[in-house]
Amino acid sequence: MALEDILSFKDSYLREKWVPFSPFEDIFASLHMTNNYSLGWRTPETSDRTLLRPRKHSAPVSRPFHLSHGTTTLGFIFQGGVIAAADTRASAGGLVACPAVHKITPIHSHLVVTSSGSGADCTLWERILIREIRLYELRHGRRLSIRGTAKLLSFMLHPFKGTEVCVALTLCGWDKETIHRDSLIYVCSDGARLQGNVFSIGSGSPYAYGVLDGGLRWRMSKEEAICLAREAVFRATHRDAYSGNNLYCMSVNLYKETNK
Repeated sequence: MALEDILSFKDSYLREKWVPFSPFEDIFASLHMTNNYSLGWRTPETSDRTLLRPRKHSAPVSRPFHLSHGTTTLGFIFQGGVIAAADTRASAGGLVACPAVHKITPIHSHLVVTSSGSGADCTLWERILIREIRLYELRHGRRLSIRGTAKLLSFMLHPFKGTEVCVALTLCGWDKETIHRDSLIYVCSDGARLQGNVFSIGSGSPYAYGVLDGGLRWRMSKEEAICLAREAVFRATHRDAYSGNNLYCMSVNLYKETNK
């Protein structure tokens, strides 16, 4: 990048100890402007400098216990927009690692994401997604749609299928250009993506689905939708030991925090 050229980092001995992260180069190389079926991403000129890994890496450290990921996140569509809700507990096996984690992340003015899985992996891919959406907007003068965002994220995650990467994101947002403005799309770390009207992800999702299936209606008011989301997460945290602490709820179409 420009800063590396100014600091002459590319000419130093440290530069030779690092090599490009090949899976990302393969992804960007497959996206061409001439292909009408692709997203139209240009191959970045500095792709070999953005994501690096050591040429020689040490063996992974064995964990003292198996890390069981547990959470409860949900999202559903109603006549007033999209509601996203989640608990705030981060667990590592039987340990409560953090009681106040924000699992609903604003990505853009029209999009928020609920995260499940490994906290580090989810944070990394959310940052990558924020960067790519911003770059698309700067290059093309328009923002990327929710379906386009889900397709991009699926393409980037697919090379990591079968690895220890654990990411399950639910994209909640709206588009002015599409007929169905509200969108709810689930993308996981093996590259699969599903679109629907209601999703609940995590170890507490079976309990949350029990509440959502009994009370979800299309013609709900905003207050009723918020109460339903709160009730679903509360019941899940009561039954699931890996979910708990606080509740975070957000209405996507108005883009503001509604309850916490």
